[in-house]
Amino acid sequence: MAWLHAWLGLLLGGLLYFMFVTGTLGYLDTEIDRWMRPELPAARYPLPPEPALQQAQTFLQTHAGDARRWTITLPIDRNEPYLRVSWRGASPQASGTAYIDPGSGHPMATRATGGGQTLYQLHWRLHYLPARASEWIVGVATLVLLIALVTGVIVHRKIFADFFTFRPGKGQRSWLDAHNVASVVSLPFQLMIAYSGLVFVMFTLMPLVPVAWYGAGKNGQEAFLNEVFTPLAPSQTAGRRAPLVPLAQVLQDARAQWGAAPVAALDIQDPHDANARIQVVGDFAAGPLRAANILAYNGVSGERLAQRPAWQSAPKAFRDLLLGLHEGLFAPPVLRALYVLSGLLGAAMIATGMVLWTVKRRQRGDRHAGLCLVERLNVAIIVGLPVAIAAYFGANRLLPLDMAVRADWEVHTLFLAWLLMFAWAALRPARRAWQEQAWLAAALFTALPLLNALTGTQHLGRALAENDLAMAGFDLAALAAGALFAAIARAVARSAQRLTSTTVRPRT
Repeated sequence: MAWLHAWLGLLLGGLLYFMFVTGTLGYLDTEIDRWMRPELPAARYPLPPEPALQQAQTFLQTHAGDARRWTITLPIDRNEPYLRVSWRGASPQASGTAYIDPGSGHPMATRATGGGQTLYQLHWRLHYLPARASEWIVGVATLVLLIALVTGVIVHRKIFADFFTFRPGKGQRSWLDAHNVASVVSLPFQLMIAYSGLVFVMFTLMPLVPVAWYGAGKNGQEAFLNEVFTPLAPSQTAGRRAPLVPLAQVLQDARAQWGAAPVAALDIQDPHDANARIQVVGDFAAGPLRAANILAYNGVSGERLAQRPAWQSAPKAFRDLLLGLHEGLFAPPVLRALYVLSGLLGAAMIATGMVLWTVKRRQRGDRHAGLCLVERLNVAIIVGLPVAIAAYFGANRLLPLDMAVRADWEVHTLFLAWLLMFAWAALRPARRAWQEQAWLAAALFTALPLLNALTGTQHLGRALAENDLAMAGFDLAALAAGALFAAIARAVARSAQRLTSTTVRPRT
């Protein structure tokens, strides 16, 4: 078990660390979005849905009349704090997204950015890889995490007793203590995240289960998915134009059906076709069950055609519950803070485990090339990734606002900066690389609030004065991250000084 625990952590620790860091930032994706779109005003929600919906329909009819699909997202909570519309046409050029001022109905201009949502999606899409490949890689890594957690509990027989012991400055012992503390504090969260993460990709990892009942090939797969996720009132485009029913009428009927439950979004298929369909979607974040009530309407007459309750069956509800717990969209502020803390402890658990592997072998006198490789990879992964994320945030402020594919270049900046950190770690002594990259991370995160003040109007002081908690919270968190990495750099420097002062010349 010790061998399995150590080598699984070594082989996939870097990927798991990447997934934990970016996934944890996903619990703050809305707040990150706010900072990366400084043109938007401070969010105010919930708002009365009827006037907001009327403004959204008027905008879409004026600016996206020929689109094949409209989506209107109403501002009801922190997950969707703004009135947002999107439309999809026959080509990418005929598609778009806009934030609408619910008072005037005018679009609120904002920069193109990947935002917090793109940062969150990195932990399971892996960005540059095909979807199926990333699903398999993330699925296998998640399975490895679950095995590592179970074997870790078995290996560390006194793990709960050792939780109350931390011995700093003791080399391998100190790293093991830190690894134990981070693991025990967040163990329930890590087990939940690992198991629910596997549920997310269960159709990919276990494709032969549906095949046994529905047959192989595309037809069998579609039959299975249509039965599990039955489409509501499907229709084919008629090819004849017809006026769309006032969406306020549909909203009124939905609210009569659901009472006080909020309406989160409306999805309109073929909005000016005789066979138009409207789906009214409830709040997915109302509780830990990742499902919502949905009503389907005829888009011309407004007649209610079908409905789907959030609870459909116990097995599906169990799956939806695990997905909801994984994403944490329902979490109020205190619980969300615990999600973030647990995610950071998970990243610390993985990072200390990666360092422990090298410290253990260094203390017993190993000097092989594999150890040198792992030491430098550890630097580039553990400290280099935060440097790259800080570069991502900086690119949001520094790239030209009219730059083509600007959002893509924010992400390219992240990975180019990370690649530079790998090269840096390869060219420098490991201990020096730790210290230098930690100081660089400290400088970059500390500079973000200053960069925000120099390139915009909503600086930290003004954000605090106007109670813009999302904008102010980001700047304060960046300063805290800068202080953390400065402390890490100083700790590495002190460790190097102790090592130098205690080095004894070998006997001749």
